Amino acid sequence: MKSMEEMLQAAQQAAETIQKQMTEMQGKLDEIEVEGLAGGGLVKIRCSAKGRVLGVAIDDSLLVPADKGILEDLIAAAFNDARAKADAVSGAEMGKMQAGMGLPPGFKLPGM
Repeated sequence: MKSMEEMLQAAQQAAETIQKQMTEMQGKLDEIEVEGLAGGGLVKIRCSAKGRVLGVAIDDSLLVPADKGILEDLIAAAFNDARAKADAVSGAEMGKMQAGMGLPPGFKLPGM
């Protein structure tokens, strides 16, 4: 039978392993790119799966001062599309990591 000290050391090592994997996963998510589209692809926003915006592309046909409100709406829609895709990728990657650790599906790790 393990002593209390041995069990505490094992728990501490497990916590350190989880923290290291979480840090690695956050770095990986920042390297995965998704692209949000709006207006049939006239507005594109690239962002990391972590949600960092990497770039915005606007088709020249939208650069009409009278259509400024439409352009602003399309940019917001493209960002929201990219954010939804980033969240989906992030959730899938976290699910893979949790499965690899033997955690049950839907288990919420602290800080997630």
